[in-house]
Amino acid sequence: MRKKSKYKPKGVRLDAVNWVLAGMKKVGTLPTAGVGLKLKNHEALDSIMTGQGTRAHVDVLIHAVNMAEALIRIRDDLGADWATEIRAAQDAIFTMAKRGVEKNRFAFTGPEMTAVRVVMDVHDAQLDDCTVKELEKALDIVEEEIRLKKCRAIVEIA
Repeated sequence: MRKKSKYKPKGVRLDAVNWVLAGMKKVGTLPTAGVGLKLKNHEALDSIMTGQGTRAHVDVLIHAVNMAEALIRIRDDLGADWATEIRAAQDAIFTMAKRGVEKNRFAFTGPEMTAVRVVMDVHDAQLDDCTVKELEKALDIVEEEIRLKKCRAIVEIA
């Protein structure tokens, strides 16, 4: 049997200058990364608030709030003073999702809705202020947390 090689060549950047410049741009100024992401987040929130929410909408909200938490780890002025509210929103989404899985209907209670709305406004401000590079670092943090199983599972898989 042959040993499988661990060597994996890295990709080649054809335009390194534009890649670096893109990393320094503010996310809020970019149509796809900024505006599109905000629209997707708010569409998911609106769907759940109107009683039309699905698991996909819940996943979008979970990801948005987790990104809000990761962004404050990268730069304090991206909302570190909102850490308590971010945690409250994570708890609210977790509770709503657990209840939604059991009842097959995803809906917030009044206090949960308030907590999530506040953090969605914070996350919008974060997206306006952070760079693409910071957003990519935040994505890496969230992926690492998931990979290391440091996050709460809504549905236990046997």
